[in-house]
Amino acid sequence: MKTSFKAVIVTLAVVVALAIGAIVFALNQRATAPDPDPTEKQQTMRSDSHVLDDGGPDAVTVVEFLDFECEACGAFHPIVEDLREKYSGDITYVVRYFPLPGHVNSTQAALAAEAAAQQDRFEDMYRALFETQSQWGEQQQETPEVFRGLAEQLGLDLAAYDAAVADPATLARIEADKKDGADLGVRSTPSFFLDGRLVELQQWGDLEAAIEKAVNG
Repeated sequence: MKTSFKAVIVTLAVVVALAIGAIVFALNQRATAPDPDPTEKQQTMRSDSHVLDDGGPDAVTVVEFLDFECEACGAFHPIVEDLREKYSGDITYVVRYFPLPGHVNSTQAALAAEAAAQQDRFEDMYRALFETQSQWGEQQQETPEVFRGLAEQLGLDLAAYDAAVADPATLARIEADKKDGADLGVRSTPSFFLDGRLVELQQWGDLEAAIEKAVNG
């Protein structure tokens, strides 16, 4: 009986060790999985993605993953606006959410944008958020009242706005964008994809150079 009991204990220990080993192996495989190849074309937008400019079926598609509280996104905003004007009709410009955890108001700002989108006012809120970023960015606590104030200034239906912000489906919509971005290898904002390929940014003019090359061949 003693020998049999000991054998059972040893067998259980081996099984547990193998199970732990399998879990560790799986986690290590996930952690060390290579990032997507930036030269490989990826599916970067969905049917519900927010299209600011639609250049038609032959246009170059630019997709930006952004965080409204991100200072780099704020710095890129006027550059993006200039490029949208310069290449109007030649590009389709798409915006997707990628709120970063280190920014207290990033998700609140995205909720405001998505709530405005439900009233067909996404671009108005998009502009307002960047124009006022210095007023609500880098705070210690969330300031949803600031974004509600922007909604009021834009003349949105505040009851509908409040309902949208409180609706879990609105947050889920934002998180779906972020998951797509993470799956595509987005690690920081802004991240730009040009016809499904990640644009490597080293200098301020790299985005325009990439668009120029894509548009004019």
